[in-house]
Amino acid sequence: MSNNPALPPDTLPLGGLLALACAGFITILTEAMPAGLLPQMGEGLGVSPALVGQLVTLYALGSLLAAIPLTLLTRGWRRRPLLLLAIGGFALVNSVTALSSHYGLTLVARFFAGVFAGLLWALLAGYASRMVAPHLQGRAIAIAMLGAPLALSLGVPAGTLLGTLVGWRLSFAIMTGLTLVLLVWARWQLPDFAGQPAQKRLGLREVLRLPGIRPVLWVTFTYVLAHNILYTYIAPLLVPAGIAADIDRVLLVFGLAALVSIWLAGLLIDRWLRLLVLLSCSLFGLVALALALWMASPVIIYGAVALWGLAFGGLPALLQTALAKSAGDSADAAQSMLVTVWNLGIAGGGLAGGVLLQGWGVAAFPWAVILLMLMAIAGASKASPQQLAGPALQVEG
Repeated sequence: MSNNPALPPDTLPLGGLLALACAGFITILTEAMPAGLLPQMGEGLGVSPALVGQLVTLYALGSLLAAIPLTLLTRGWRRRPLLLLAIGGFALVNSVTALSSHYGLTLVARFFAGVFAGLLWALLAGYASRMVAPHLQGRAIAIAMLGAPLALSLGVPAGTLLGTLVGWRLSFAIMTGLTLVLLVWARWQLPDFAGQPAQKRLGLREVLRLPGIRPVLWVTFTYVLAHNILYTYIAPLLVPAGIAADIDRVLLVFGLAALVSIWLAGLLIDRWLRLLVLLSCSLFGLVALALALWMASPVIIYGAVALWGLAFGGLPALLQTALAKSAGDSADAAQSMLVTVWNLGIAGGGLAGGVLLQGWGVAAFPWAVILLMLMAIAGASKASPQQLAGPALQVEG
């Protein structure tokens, strides 16, 4: 049976799922846009580009600190009003960003943008899975997660171009307008669900002890850490091959391959979830091996980046589906852990990559990724198929 009684059991509610995807798109675009508008924002706020870069840092910090406590605090709330509150928060913080001429106020707005993002990402996968029958949960989550890679591959370059044409303040104002449209769309298309009754709420430690939760979080941390060692320092990684000036093309190849990966994950996720996780880790490890052996070859770089995008693109949907199936009624609490672990991986990747770059240069990056992928594969392999796939997939298989 579908969790949404208004739908037939084999129907995907595309209108609602695409509304969730648009929420993810706006979240990622809000996070990343300052990175593409550093000079303009620095001039407008009267600070250096390095300080503008801290707007991204404060956003990540807000997500990291708020995801778990805010999700636990709101478990009893009805789901649709809570989701609309999180989306509406972006209209507020982007309006403040567009109007503020004070750097400190903009920092505060960016921190709360991260807070709303942490709550939103904790809700998306669980919301999507509740809207469909169990055997369609993976496909529904894959559609709901489509906004993130679209924002990274297409939205951020488009946002940067828009900021160059009309100014960064108007760009953030346009984001506010799009968010208000999304609020109306989400209210129209999304069903509402009750919050979790107090007697059914598990504590954080109890959720963490559920079968399958820890393997998924382990794979999340090791994979995202490895990914961000390469992604954060992609510019110096391209120098040995002499294509540092082609970084926009390289990232476009990554983004397009990631979209193909999401499409493939959407087709196969509900039947081959565990196998897809292992294939993703293995493919990323092989990509790193190719980079380690032939880093000076432009052809190998482009091919490796395409395979990297193919390995990574569907990963968020795979991990969130595995977590949702393993956590059951505690899906939102488990997803908040994933949001936190994911942000730790991002921060750790930037830190570890910087240490490796200073100490051994870019040649050390691929070997670090290989080690981390072996650790991820070991963690995923130790879990039983039922633990990593969850009870719904166990019944199907």
